[in-house]
Amino acid sequence: MVFSSVTFFYYFLPVVLAVYFITPMPKGSPRLRNIVLLVASLVFYAWGEPVYVLLFAVQCVAAWVFGLLIDKHRGKAISRVLMGISVAITLSALLLFKYADFFLRNLSSVLRQDIGILGLALPIGISFYTFQILSYTFDLYRGKTEVNRNVLDFSTFVAMFPQLIAGPIVRYSDVAERLLKRKHRISDIAPGIRRFVIGLGKKVLIANVMGEIVAIYKTGSENSTLFTWFYIVAFCLQLYFDFSGYSDMAIGMGRMLGFKFLENFNYPYIAKSITDFWRRWHISLSTWFRDYVYFPLGGSRVPLFRSVFNILFVWFLIGFWHGADWNFIVWGLYFAVLLLAEKFFLSKVLEKMPGILRHIYVIALVLIGRVFFDASDMAAAGSVFARMFGFASDGAFGPVSLYYLRSYLVPLVIGVVGCTPIPKMLMSKLSDKKAFTIIEPLAIGALLVVITAFLVDGSFNPFIYFRF
Repeated sequence: MVFSSVTFFYYFLPVVLAVYFITPMPKGSPRLRNIVLLVASLVFYAWGEPVYVLLFAVQCVAAWVFGLLIDKHRGKAISRVLMGISVAITLSALLLFKYADFFLRNLSSVLRQDIGILGLALPIGISFYTFQILSYTFDLYRGKTEVNRNVLDFSTFVAMFPQLIAGPIVRYSDVAERLLKRKHRISDIAPGIRRFVIGLGKKVLIANVMGEIVAIYKTGSENSTLFTWFYIVAFCLQLYFDFSGYSDMAIGMGRMLGFKFLENFNYPYIAKSITDFWRRWHISLSTWFRDYVYFPLGGSRVPLFRSVFNILFVWFLIGFWHGADWNFIVWGLYFAVLLLAEKFFLSKVLEKMPGILRHIYVIALVLIGRVFFDASDMAAAGSVFARMFGFASDGAFGPVSLYYLRSYLVPLVIGVVGCTPIPKMLMSKLSDKKAFTIIEPLAIGALLVVITAFLVDGSFNPFIYFRF
């Protein structure tokens, strides 16, 4: 089940919210509502991955049990051992399902023997919920959060369906208090619905439309330079609106349910440096690696060689987290090199450049990076680069590229403008008008009607980050 479906929005979500809010809260405790949320989340997960629900449950219970043991032996040497075992158990499923075939393929290549692969299907959302569990284990060991003594409450944290499949990566410390005690206010429902519908609109009306361009390019016969650049720009927009739309929906639903999830995007395409871009894109992931990998390695407060290694290693992991293939590793190291260049000398050059040139610099480098990200392998990435820069292409442009550029020009412009704070600024100015209280719900309702029409007329449209 996906958020961008009629089944979810018109059936699953209303039923869950109705049952959730009629469930009593004895003495103000949300425990019964946590159980409702947990059951709903397991149903949501089982809808698409019934075979992996048991695996998911085992990981939750194992992390919870080891959390109790770590807390019991806090300050003793054994607590470090227990943390290591817990981390190993949590990572084992991710390594098996996501990375085993990568290592087997490469081992076969090195040995020049066909070892074979496991061919296991990747459990949906495993990269995200694994990191959520790890955040609890690490913070508990460091004494930065309190142990959770109720397995159902802990499982609710891991399984919450708004952010279960594709984030944002919610840390236990961010929701610990609200798991045990939270207020449900009617005033949070309307903003939550608005945020959800806006995110749904991003996904259905912009990301999916940009995805059509990507699909046309990949299945078409014209490989002109113009069409190749058009494709990679469309992919950048698709990825942003797909993932930020999902995050908007997760944050909106979290607010309806009494939780406050942190923002995951902050207009990354207006960044003036690559460093700034990664402070704005997928914030929950970049801060996770910063706090749980980069800082423990010593960050930048170490000798120069070690500092360079830390950045390269972290970005190797970030690339590998996104996908078990060399193109993702190269993508991660590509950004590591850019960040190192800015850290040691390029930032001073950028500071002297006009803002528009800095912006062009960021967009150009991000577009190049997206080629690695979307390619099936390094050979495919090389072919796209050749077409982008006029080699092995069908010339500068052709009739197909011109036709689709004209056909998709309006949604393309809408997507470009939507990447900036301009829509939010306009809404802020309009919100001061008295008529806005009437116009806004009507506009949200109209947007929902349009989205529904697209969903009814369309086909299955999963989120890009489901595959990670």
